[in-house]
Amino acid sequence: MLLKNLFIDFPFSHPSNIPDVEITGIAIDNRAVNPGNLFVAMRGRNADGHNYIQKAIDMGASAVVGDRELGGFSVPYIRLENARHSLTWLAAALHGFPARRLTVIGVTGTDGKTTTSNLLYKILIAAGLKAGMISTVNAVIGDEVLDTGFHVTTPDAHDVQAYLAKMVESGLTHVVLETTSHGWAQRRVDACEFDIAVVTNITHEHMDEHGGYENYRAAKARLFESLEWTLPKPQGNPRLGVINFDDKKSFDLLNEFIKTRKVNYGLGEGSDVRGMNIAYSPSGIHFTAVSKDFRVVNSSNLVGAYNVSNCLAALTAAVYGLGIDPEVAAKGIASLEGIPGRMERIDMGQNFTAIVDFAHTPNALKVSLEAAREMLEGRKDERGKKGRVIAVFGSAGLRDKEKRRMMAETSAELADLTVLTAEDPRIESLDGILEEMAQGAISKGGVEGRTFWRVPDRGEAIKFALRLAQPGDIVMSCGKGHEQSMCFGKTEFLWDDRTAMRAALADFLGVDGPAMPYLPSQDKPEAEWLKG
Repeated sequence: MLLKNLFIDFPFSHPSNIPDVEITGIAIDNRAVNPGNLFVAMRGRNADGHNYIQKAIDMGASAVVGDRELGGFSVPYIRLENARHSLTWLAAALHGFPARRLTVIGVTGTDGKTTTSNLLYKILIAAGLKAGMISTVNAVIGDEVLDTGFHVTTPDAHDVQAYLAKMVESGLTHVVLETTSHGWAQRRVDACEFDIAVVTNITHEHMDEHGGYENYRAAKARLFESLEWTLPKPQGNPRLGVINFDDKKSFDLLNEFIKTRKVNYGLGEGSDVRGMNIAYSPSGIHFTAVSKDFRVVNSSNLVGAYNVSNCLAALTAAVYGLGIDPEVAAKGIASLEGIPGRMERIDMGQNFTAIVDFAHTPNALKVSLEAAREMLEGRKDERGKKGRVIAVFGSAGLRDKEKRRMMAETSAELADLTVLTAEDPRIESLDGILEEMAQGAISKGGVEGRTFWRVPDRGEAIKFALRLAQPGDIVMSCGKGHEQSMCFGKTEFLWDDRTAMRAALADFLGVDGPAMPYLPSQDKPEAEWLKG
């Protein structure tokens, strides 16, 4: 495609004399430039792409876009007001605006985005629709499943557009796109032409990135604002906002903010689509979804009250946004066996339950621990004692510091025993992070050495938790879930909590199993970690 053609539907001001240069693709990392690529130089947290323009040219870039006043390059340099905000529109144009040929369902929220996205995808498949999905875990395009990375939020704008284009080429008609606050704040999905917008909840997370809850909530709200600028499509525009009646902080804002059609869901009286007759069991949840238009019984392999809400969100979007029969939607919900790293059970024959979960925010940890307590209801061991919940988790370095205390407080209140450990400490002191968390646990009555411990090496922390476990207990390793790495310093070490849990269980049971993944914290003796 010619460079000048990328600017035909460009929504921002730009120079009028764009040259006739052939563009073969778009790159934002100078090391990934291929001959003929347009290099988009963006300013980041730790680096400025403008400093690598010459290296991109040396790799074969045929043109460069940036937002600094620069010149003297051997290829055309186009200065724009904001290169990062422009990227999504340039990438969409390069691929022929693929979202305009798809029905696009966006899902956002602090917790539950991935689960709700997967539920919606399963509903679309059950309805016989040719659907794809882009989540923080993977991209699903027909029979192809693509990994979207290690520590990834919404994929970068040019990757999103490439995935959408591949879906169009594969003959798909619908896509479920999980979107994050980072994705919206950085305009990664602005050219995705959303038709339906779904929010799960908006709770405490990323306060360091957004400068406060109001800014964080505003970033999430941009998904609903985008419904207004979606262009007409041949297949029609549902333009529906789906909001959580029970999450009052987000509901009150979004209910007033949304200018298109809207419908809400929840467990509370007065919600448009309400979950009733809810039953919980260790094997899943059962409930009836009721609205003025339908009444349908649902069963799901997922556990916990929060997953009733996720199921309701998906069902509401499918029925009221796409006209899918409620009974078909219920079949789609029932067909989802589970989500990688979301309340995922690891069973190697032990006499207690071991779970890996992604819960990495105060609210997510709260609802996961509550779900574990629900699983224990009615369960007693041979001595007539009810099982206990043992939680293992950490809090990331260089991220919102307030949630360190909040998560430890939550665990002190809801778990019987807590093991505080590493979760991507990055360049911060791991001992310092654990000290902040320990103070949170103490503030809620936690006693170090009796109800909570600090074991900074995550592998040793999981092993320690297993040694605490008795028959009928639940041991939960929270915070990493599906993620495939952990950051110490500036290095990403290969790490999978599910592998770590299997390795720890194998060691505990004396059976064959995988080796514990390496982390640099293993180099310090366990005795030096344990306190109290």
